[in-house]
Amino acid sequence: MSIIVSSIGQGLLWAVLGVALFLTFRILNFPDMTVEGSFPLGAATAVAMIAHGVNPYLATISAFIVGAIAGLITGLLYTKGKIPILLAGILVMTASLSINLRIMGSANISLLNQKSLFSAAFLRHLPKYFDSVLVGSVIIAIITIALIFFLQTELGQAFIATGDNPNMAQSIGIKTDRMTIMGLMLSNGLIAFGGAVIAQNNGYADINMGIGIIVIALASIIIGEVVFGELTLNERLVAVIVGSILYRLVLLAVLQLGFSTNDLNLISAFVLALAMMLPQIRHALKLDTMLKKGVAPHD
Repeated sequence: MSIIVSSIGQGLLWAVLGVALFLTFRILNFPDMTVEGSFPLGAATAVAMIAHGVNPYLATISAFIVGAIAGLITGLLYTKGKIPILLAGILVMTASLSINLRIMGSANISLLNQKSLFSAAFLRHLPKYFDSVLVGSVIIAIITIALIFFLQTELGQAFIATGDNPNMAQSIGIKTDRMTIMGLMLSNGLIAFGGAVIAQNNGYADINMGIGIIVIALASIIIGEVVFGELTLNERLVAVIVGSILYRLVLLAVLQLGFSTNDLNLISAFVLALAMMLPQIRHALKLDTMLKKGVAPHD
């Protein structure tokens, strides 16, 4: 039971990444590789600051700011430097590796005997495996509600319009470059924030924490969409959270079958590929069933 509860808690914490990537991957409609640099950047910033005696809450907020700066650089390279978004993200991601080493001073840094978000007084009376559930629930609820409110504002609608149809958005006076930069800053800020929280939950930050992060975040988005199908924008944000939890439970089930933790990246890629192919598999099975029954397909 404790393992299942812990997996749910991990799903809630990692859901921050899924919701953050949703802003660029689904709303702005382009892949942002910066996430694999901003995640460990946020973790390195928060853990290094906490290790030097900074308040954990201030350190976590600082991680958000640093991540937003990484997103800003990617946005400027893309909008002003006219560098393709994929390459712009890779450039910032690569630069982040050196910056992370500068911040931490070594390949990894521990939070042993240091206070963190998970050292709060109200958590001391709960079993340890409930920490991530409670903290994750509060964090993801605040972020999701704030994003739902933001997307309903005039600025948020302009942001959505930029992703839907940039040319039309420009024709009605929306500064699409600014919207793109804002989206990248918000997304990477949240991803760095998520990195800071997860690093505190793990008790350390490592230079290689960002490897495969985009696959994990995408898995939350895709699984949520596959499970729930057609949804409104606000409902899709909630579906991402559920998708993150389901993804963690799937990983738990696979590990219980005897697979090694060294295979997690391979398993993650397989789960994401399967989730992305599932709609096509469903369509093929439905079409095959219709043909067997002698019913002509509509398309």
